[in-house]
Amino acid sequence: MIQIEHIGIAVKDLQAAEDVYTRLLGVAPYKREAVESEGVTTSFFRSGPNKIELLESTRPDGPIARSIAKRGEGIHHIAFAVADIRREMARLKSEGFTLLNEEPKPGADNKLVCFIHPKDANGVLVELCQERPAEP
Repeated sequence: MIQIEHIGIAVKDLQAAEDVYTRLLGVAPYKREAVESEGVTTSFFRSGPNKIELLESTRPDGPIARSIAKRGEGIHHIAFAVADIRREMARLKSEGFTLLNEEPKPGADNKLVCFIHPKDANGVLVELCQERPAEP
């Protein structure tokens, strides 16, 4: 793993959360993006080298809506940048970690992603992120 890529925060109201984080960080979000496959709209902030991803569910049965119903708003996941997501997935699987998807899938911010079950990381949902290769 190279570095922390971003911290994901589950929110009920994306616009209200964007207002809070704009005031908190002193910068506006640089990107808003829908990820239909996950049923979320995301908003990204950059503060120095760090990124924060706000996530609002677009479906009442989506993973973010379920997370908020169970735990309330707050930190949803921590994402780590990796150079080779498939190699890192194989390594973690060999170490006994439970992957929530067997193949990398498209995520927000031009990334391929894979999640690791929180039960294997002390209750923390971990996301692996690799830049998607440029299409020819």
